[in-house]
Amino acid sequence: GDAVADIMQRMREKGYASGTTNRVLILIRFIFNLAKKWKISGVRDNPTFGLNTAPDVQRDRFLSPEETQRLIASINIDENRSAAQTIMMLLLTGARRNEVSYAKWDYLDWERRTLLVPISKTGRPRVIALNGQAIALLRSIPRQGNNPYIFPSPITGRPCPSLHFPWTRIKQRAILDDLRLRDLRHSFASFLVNEGVSLYVVQGLLGHAHTRYTQRYAHLTSDTLLDAAETMSGVIAVDHGAL
Repeated sequence: GDAVADIMQRMREKGYASGTTNRVLILIRFIFNLAKKWKISGVRDNPTFGLNTAPDVQRDRFLSPEETQRLIASINIDENRSAAQTIMMLLLTGARRNEVSYAKWDYLDWERRTLLVPISKTGRPRVIALNGQAIALLRSIPRQGNNPYIFPSPITGRPCPSLHFPWTRIKQRAILDDLRLRDLRHSFASFLVNEGVSLYVVQGLLGHAHTRYTQRYAHLTSDTLLDAAETMSGVIAVDHGAL
């Protein structure tokens, strides 16, 4: 128990998020539960007993329109064009990093304007809807010989396992140091919700199995909330002089 608690403490000291440390604790607990169930020699107790998961703090970060323009300007001048195009596609589609990084030309349906994801995070196939900007971006990318990938690394010809270095360069140039790559997905959903697109539709665009996963991205700006509240004025006419 002390050894597991020490692992958790060292992870927190190194700056790991509570969600990450919680997953480690849950995995260790699961392993020892299985070991006890299978009667593995030497395993009598679960060392995670009495250890609780930390509160999972969800950090919400959404791009403003002005920040989005700064980011796009930085993407457009980056020297790693394949990485920059990948990041732009993430911004335009709200897709997950691997869904775009590992995209192949054969997965594109130009007529239906979709990009197939053979195996998504849910374990099932899904399609990414491609808007006009995304289609224009894809049409601007020349296919490299027989390479099946749309966004291959210029060095290896394979999908980039990480966009860390180009992403860090791009966001720092745009003065958006606190922005994470996954925040592009959050912002995609936020922009749509604030334009009046329903959560049900946004759920489909993000490839979520349940609406509850989409709701954390449904950031409503104060203007959107005020506009919604103001709608009540047109529904109910009140003579305040009579009150």
